[in-house]
Amino acid sequence: MPEPTLLILTALSAQPLHGYGIVQSVLLLSGGEVKLRPGLLFGALDRLDQQGLIAVDREDEVGGRVRRYYRLSDRGAAVLAAQPRPRATVAVRPSLAGGAA
Repeated sequence: MPEPTLLILTALSAQPLHGYGIVQSVLLLSGGEVKLRPGLLFGALDRLDQQGLIAVDREDEVGGRVRRYYRLSDRGAAVLAAQPRPRATVAVRPSLAGGAA
């Protein structure tokens, strides 16, 4: 499994995140080495959703735009657990979820 995919799944294993939260978590988890561009991120999210590894957790409207939050599915958690761990050593901070305070 490609490292960006593993990092996305790892980021979502901590909590549901929206796109920007995923980008920031992956950046943090990779020590700044993996910077996901929107095209790559949303293509990967669509593919992971189709494979049943992630699911949409909820959608919020912010400034007239829909913010979609993704979560790791049970199947995704099992696949992630079976993979060699990415080089990530930093824990994902809850503040990256962008949830309401």
